[in-house]
Amino acid sequence: MSIDQISLKLHKKLKGKLETRSKIKISNKKILSAVYTPGVAAVSKAIAVDSKLAKLYTIKGNTIAVISDGSAVLGLGNIGPLAALPVMEGKAALFKEFANLDAFPICLETQDTEEIIKTVKNISPVFGGINLEDISAPRCFEIEKRLMAELDIPVMHDDQRGTATVVLAALINALKIKKLKFNQARIVVNGAGAAGTAVAKAIYAYGGTQIIVCDSHGVIHSERTDLTPEKKMMAGWLKPEIKNINTLEDALVGADIFVGVSKANLLTPIMIK
Repeated sequence: MSIDQISLKLHKKLKGKLETRSKIKISNKKILSAVYTPGVAAVSKAIAVDSKLAKLYTIKGNTIAVISDGSAVLGLGNIGPLAALPVMEGKAALFKEFANLDAFPICLETQDTEEIIKTVKNISPVFGGINLEDISAPRCFEIEKRLMAELDIPVMHDDQRGTATVVLAALINALKIKKLKFNQARIVVNGAGAAGTAVAKAIYAYGGTQIIVCDSHGVIHSERTDLTPEKKMMAGWLKPEIKNINTLEDALVGADIFVGVSKANLLTPIMIK
């Protein structure tokens, strides 16, 4: 049985990977009155006086919202919120298994930047952190930036921060083995979406000075007229001596490292010989 068949069978059997459970068994009237009315009113009044107590008395201190609009799911593309739900459930399960954080999947029926920002802000009182997931570029950059500025809880777009972190860690170790410094390595990043842009930024911030980023139209350089603000920034990193390169194949000539964060089968054997 293939992994796809196993996954379909598992999800059908479980009917989703998450469930809600109470931390306390409501076994008698006294516990019921403490968990709900009238006792819970004392907790509400305490939080009304000091909002910081919400993290002490409620799920807020240990709960993450995993939020997606389904516009850039894994390698599947824009498949919408319902099809994104099993992926967000899976991410919530990972939060619980590996960090003991409670997480809940929220898939939005909108891909409008302002509506997403407004919705996340409106539901934020429940959560201790926001994990944005599988939101397409370039909207993801503004959504994360705005929410980080406008909310008082941590916000992370995982496709950017998570991917960039693991790639940078791998490159640090790879270059140690190769005995090459970051500013000596010629690094080609293929893909300029959320992941590729974040990876390139992380490499640059860590000391990489010879970075060539490619998108679906080729090498990102300052002479192109179709660049977004993020791509214009990356075009500015291109060293003046790196000239007359337009394609991925051009960029790989003399490269030390290739980072692929685009679709499959773009790198051919002849490009790396």
